[in-house]
Amino acid sequence: MKTDISARAERTRALLLDAAVAAFAERGFHGTSTRNITDAAGLSSAALYVHHESKEELLFEISRAGHQETLAIVESAAASSADHIERLRTLVQGYALFHAHKHTMARVINYEMAALSPEHQAEIAQIRRQIDAVIREVVSAGVAAGVFTTSDPRMTAVAVESLGIDIARWYRPEGGWEPEQIATGYVAMALRLVGVG
Repeated sequence: MKTDISARAERTRALLLDAAVAAFAERGFHGTSTRNITDAAGLSSAALYVHHESKEELLFEISRAGHQETLAIVESAAASSADHIERLRTLVQGYALFHAHKHTMARVINYEMAALSPEHQAEIAQIRRQIDAVIREVVSAGVAAGVFTTSDPRMTAVAVESLGIDIARWYRPEGGWEPEQIATGYVAMALRLVGVG
């Protein structure tokens, strides 16, 4: 059972992470001060350094968590079925839903990478390569099986991935589309990209 101190520390870390995601998405990493983050979290200005070495380390934690969640989504989809169309459908649906439901975090993890230290960039780049590889494998396997007809599986996989990432740039809950509608539309587009439907 967690002690009161460790539970309080976890709550504080969660408040800082949420506040940082919102601040980085609104102002960008370089336009956000540590005071912006701690004020939004309702904490003292020293609180960030109690739980994180730096503002950059906080961005890295956000980026790593978001990329690991994305990797888990695509890996689960790739393992979900032997049917190539169903695998792609599940992958694109999960990928689109993540980028819509968590659009603020997704904006930060996809558009603030340049602010990471070289070491942190390298770690995130490795996770991104894993995500890329899974998406390419799903598309390439469908082509090899004769189910998908795209002539360039690699480019098609990049297009599918880029479509999903871009949701985070434009999606807003008040925009008129529900995440599930977006996911359905993006599945239809992805199937057309691979030559199905």
